[in-house]
Amino acid sequence: RKVSDPRTVEIERSIIKRFRKEIWRPFVKALNEYDMIQEGDNIAVCISGGKDSMLLAKCMQEILRHGKMEFGLKFLVMDPGYHPANRQLIEENAKLLGIPVTIFESDIFETVVDAGGSPCYLCARMRRGNLYANARELGCNKIAYAHHREDLIETMLLSLIYEGRFYAFSPSTYLDRTGLTVIRPMIYVKEADVIGFKNKYNLPVCKNPCPVDGHTKREYVKKLTKTLERENPGVKDRLFHAIVDGNIEGWPEILSKSTTEVIKES
Repeated sequence: RKVSDPRTVEIERSIIKRFRKEIWRPFVKALNEYDMIQEGDNIAVCISGGKDSMLLAKCMQEILRHGKMEFGLKFLVMDPGYHPANRQLIEENAKLLGIPVTIFESDIFETVVDAGGSPCYLCARMRRGNLYANARELGCNKIAYAHHREDLIETMLLSLIYEGRFYAFSPSTYLDRTGLTVIRPMIYVKEADVIGFKNKYNLPVCKNPCPVDGHTKREYVKKLTKTLERENPGVKDRLFHAIVDGNIEGWPEILSKSTTEVIKES
């Protein structure tokens, strides 16, 4: 593997060294405890251009380089109708970080705006469908999303507040209709540590192009979570453990430590 930019090398090394405790160990722990990767997998890593997905892409590259198993990686960027400046920023960041992205075009933003009604549900459904189709076309059997610990907590609170049920997305989910397995290797990583990584290397990220960004139920719950943590220090840790230990329907069991050394920490 040839890397021409010394900054890329520094960023790669820092994931395992400088950010070992905050990022690398939680990432490897999730892979091991939920048996997310098997020999011969072909995994599509979904990249939106934000801080989370770019970091996930680098972590996946590093685990392939230093881990025990051989598997394939494809880095997918689904362009739902980005502004040209956002598209360019994603391409420049991918080049800097040494991530060979495959970009797929779509007109999702335009379609959602024209459809009226509730744009979030339709947009999310169309984006997922587009990603699944392109992942299958590339021969992938798994898709990796960059959801971190706070995403997990916020999803649980959304379900509790607006649906009256205790639910959160699973670390690993097999989708019958698509034949794909969704994995979320960053669920043990704190958002604050992702931000710390981004700020350390002054990595520019693509601003969320969604026209309703900042005015959604998820944004409300994000602010609520911060308020709860400020007024009740440690509440996010307690909410997180309530989810992980809560026997939520569809969640896989955590493997015992004796069987989890499928991915070495390096």
